[in-house]
Amino acid sequence: MSSATSEIEPAAAEPMVFRWHEAEVASVTVVTPHVKSVRLRCGIAGRQRAGQHVDVRLTAADGYRASRSYSVASVPDGSGTLELLVEGLPDGEVSGWFFDCAGVGDRLELRGPIGGSFSWDGPDGGPLLLAGGGSGVVPLLAMLRRRAEVAPNIPAALIYSVRTRAEAIALSELEARDRDEPNFSLFLRTTREGEGRRIDAAVVDAALARIGTPKKVFLCGSNRFASPAADLIAAAGVPPGIVRTERFGA
Repeated sequence: MSSATSEIEPAAAEPMVFRWHEAEVASVTVVTPHVKSVRLRCGIAGRQRAGQHVDVRLTAADGYRASRSYSVASVPDGSGTLELLVEGLPDGEVSGWFFDCAGVGDRLELRGPIGGSFSWDGPDGGPLLLAGGGSGVVPLLAMLRRRAEVAPNIPAALIYSVRTRAEAIALSELEARDRDEPNFSLFLRTTREGEGRRIDAAVVDAALARIGTPKKVFLCGSNRFASPAADLIAAAGVPPGIVRTERFGA
């Protein structure tokens, strides 16, 4: 699918978050065999809280439109761009375009940022317990990047479940944070290599032992990951009222 901009001027009273804004691809880089980093230059860049997402809309030359939601991986940095980490999915209309076709200078539309409850900033406090499955780590990565900037003393732990190390998004960054940031701990579980470990009660207990009683818990991944992970976190005694969850997939 090729992208083409369309009329995006809304009624004056329409809230900013619901408006479509023109965006331009600033860079595309390979992150893993199945994920690419796409930097988009857009007027809404820098307005997001860590954890929020944007809607992306493509319009083909014949007028056909397709839209999908993507978490923002970057934090406001004054560059006028935001970063999406897009997983190429079989038969994915929007992800397929990003993964196979998008190039610098291509144009599309964005609206957002969206997601008030699934977001975090320094004043929200901690400790933070984060759990992500596969590409569900993206909004959690944004939270960790923001935490490192504004509140590095807040204890935080990330439980990250992924099929193989090669498929882990931003693994070198996460391992560097685990090594260099005294108050951050990474608990990586690979399900299809080594011993094939999945998230279990032991890893949840280990993460909680490292950070203490969490004030905020954010969980993101497929339904297949999120449901058992939420059950394990609840079984460890974490109050359900502090857990925020984002799920995707069938």
